[in-house]
Amino acid sequence: MTLTMPNVLTIVRLLAAPMVAVMFLYFTRPYADWFALVLFVLAAITDWFDGYLARAWKQETKLGAMLDPIADKAMVVIALMVIIGFSSWSPWLVLPATVILFREVFVSGLREFLGDTAGTLKVTKLAKWKTTFQMVAIAVLFSQGVFEHYLGMSAYGMDQTMVNAIFEGTEPDLQGLRWKHAAMEWAGSTGHVLLWVAAGLTLITGVDYLRKAMPHLKDDEK
Repeated sequence: MTLTMPNVLTIVRLLAAPMVAVMFLYFTRPYADWFALVLFVLAAITDWFDGYLARAWKQETKLGAMLDPIADKAMVVIALMVIIGFSSWSPWLVLPATVILFREVFVSGLREFLGDTAGTLKVTKLAKWKTTFQMVAIAVLFSQGVFEHYLGMSAYGMDQTMVNAIFEGTEPDLQGLRWKHAAMEWAGSTGHVLLWVAAGLTLITGVDYLRKAMPHLKDDEK
């Protein structure tokens, strides 16, 4: 087992995955959202760097090949769990997240069953795009939580009449309620769209992996 710099980055990303959830146990919002967002973005960046460095420095190892997809899946699964948990179980998040989680479990099961022949399920370019859309969607959805709670903090102590007047423009927006609300709406809409696109790519790549695995799933003829 070789512990190279790319492998260290992958291990750090793997360890960072559960820390995204831990942020919400030890910090109040929106600070937990901020810490989770920064941690997730940094981990996503290492996903690109560890692969790039492994190829550039010719340090591709079996350990890295094994840990890299595990780290990616752990980051996505845990982050989605946290986002859904704090979204009041919105069906617009639950449905695409379910597709993504089901595919990850299904493909992992396929690879485990195929064993030595799992090389037939090599990561495709479309699968890499799928991961990219997942990472960006999750980061944007975390930012929605940041804007949402800053909006709530800015409106704290105001009655609904005052808030409505500010949004209608009849009262000065000294606390920046309008831009925070606009940012929250943009992040929510964009994050949902990106997550649905990711779910679509997830479904396509899952079917592609199943198609490639089918010849190895047939029973031997007697």
